[in-house]
Amino acid sequence: MRRGILAMLVLLAVGLAAAGGYWFGQRSAPPGTKAAPAIAVQEPKILYYRNPMGLPDTSPTPKKDSMGMDYLPVYAGEAPDDSGLVRVSLAKAQRLGVRTEPVKLRQLSRTVRAAGTVQPDERRLSVVTTKFDGFIEKLLVNATGQAVKNGQALMQVYAPELVAAQQEYLLARQSVRDMQNASGAARDSAMQLAKAALQLLKNWDISPDQIRRLEQDENIARTLTLAAPSDGVVMQKLAVEGMRFTAGDPLFRIADLSSVWLIATVFEQDIAAIRTGAMAKISFAAYPGESFTGKIAFIHPDVGIDTRTVKVRIEVPNLDGRLKIDMYATVELTAPASAGAVVSVPENAVLNSGARQAVLVAHGEERFEPRLVELGALADGFYEIRSGLREGEIVVTSANFLIDAESNLKAALGAFTDPAGQTK
Repeated sequence: MRRGILAMLVLLAVGLAAAGGYWFGQRSAPPGTKAAPAIAVQEPKILYYRNPMGLPDTSPTPKKDSMGMDYLPVYAGEAPDDSGLVRVSLAKAQRLGVRTEPVKLRQLSRTVRAAGTVQPDERRLSVVTTKFDGFIEKLLVNATGQAVKNGQALMQVYAPELVAAQQEYLLARQSVRDMQNASGAARDSAMQLAKAALQLLKNWDISPDQIRRLEQDENIARTLTLAAPSDGVVMQKLAVEGMRFTAGDPLFRIADLSSVWLIATVFEQDIAAIRTGAMAKISFAAYPGESFTGKIAFIHPDVGIDTRTVKVRIEVPNLDGRLKIDMYATVELTAPASAGAVVSVPENAVLNSGARQAVLVAHGEERFEPRLVELGALADGFYEIRSGLREGEIVVTSANFLIDAESNLKAALGAFTDPAGQTK
């Protein structure tokens, strides 16, 4: 009975297949019609196999290099022809994302970025000191950071030598008056003594106003007032009321901060782009979104041994006093990289192997010419081309390395070098 059931199932399956026109998943052709021929897909022809590392070594059959890497096939239409052109199909160029750009004349300018700190202008620093010994009787400016004006009283000091010098000067003046009826030699001697006493007071930096009061009142002042030599801010106060000082001791250090220095550190390789007198754009973290300008005044002659940087001094106006000492700043120094407009290409267009540099020149019709070039300055993403290209030619700016991988570019570049190694 089992055999009968199995036979019926086989007959049923054969009948269904015949009715639907299918036999093992294929539809049968209607009666009286011819079957359509199958379309054959033609594979691209492989011309040869090239070295995977770009060496000028080819093989007509598949093989491996010394490191076990398979040689890469080079298909028809992609091999360099006798003229040194590299052919890449349009479809493959689109897949690679090839972009081109014309060669242009550009005025190249280079921007150097550096960091720096604000420092006082050394030419606007002054130190308050004396040329005699004494004591500080009263301190009139007694805080670091206090702003002072030119001629403002800083302190009153007592000096025994100063009192004695005033007495000598008054006595010499009195002797000149008493010698009016004396001989000429005696009068000249008295006048010489008076001049010597007056010169001693001047040598001790006694102000003309104090000497004038001494001559008018003829009263010996027990204390002398020392004044600020210039406008500025007290950067250091060493004077303390009641202390004794000696000649030459620094008592105050005053800095005029109406103009400050910005000391920027520039890397050694960027120094060639910096010129004295050029303007700099400066920004501070304390004032976001605001920029300041300064002028490069000096480039230090030495290079830091450890950091390989050079210090650059930039003068920055600070009339409102917003720039503080040791404030951190970011500097942008812009300098021309060429004397005028030069032939230039984007930096991405250059294939740099270290020993030589090349670009891919697009000739249309899926053809690219590898061409050796001589590079000049690199500025803001563009290379100066000194030789090898003309204005208006079209160069590949993206996917040029992929074209190198997809074609035997190094073999094409070899056409530019004769066996002796000299460039044609």
